[in-house]
Amino acid sequence: MVSGLINANPVIYEKKQRRVRRAPSVGDDEHAVEPIDQIEFEARFVRVFIFLTFLNHVRDIKDPEHPYSLEELKVITEDAIEVDDNNSYVRVTFTPTVEHCSMATVIGLCLRVKLMRSLPQRYKVDIRVAPGTHATESAVNKQLNDKERVAAALENPNLVDMVDECLAPSYA
Repeated sequence: MVSGLINANPVIYEKKQRRVRRAPSVGDDEHAVEPIDQIEFEARFVRVFIFLTFLNHVRDIKDPEHPYSLEELKVITEDAIEVDDNNSYVRVTFTPTVEHCSMATVIGLCLRVKLMRSLPQRYKVDIRVAPGTHATESAVNKQLNDKERVAAALENPNLVDMVDECLAPSYA
């Protein structure tokens, strides 16, 4: 991670329990009427299922400065992800832990790279800093959504190493 922390004591939040869909067992009667629980209800609606898929792609990204996930720091939340599957569009809005966070562009780049690696190419991904949460919000948003700037950033081996470290799975 990075030395010289900008936010040495971030607030850590509890991770939400992952929702898992129950697989039908061998003896289940396929014609029987079964009660629909919340998870089954969500799974029946493609939009919600797709939304949960997107959330699971980004929730475990680690913060560049801390050994915590973006979800644990509330940098990314369920409400921050908008998915329009019909138009192949995703918007992720993240909230830096402090207004002057120097890692905001790195966090946004991590989100973009994770989604680029995980999603079909047909999706247009829009990464944004939540309005009013960063001192240079418009500059960060411009940088994160400019293809040439993103491509140039991904040519920097040190930056790519930092992104890869944030995206590496943790087994804790």
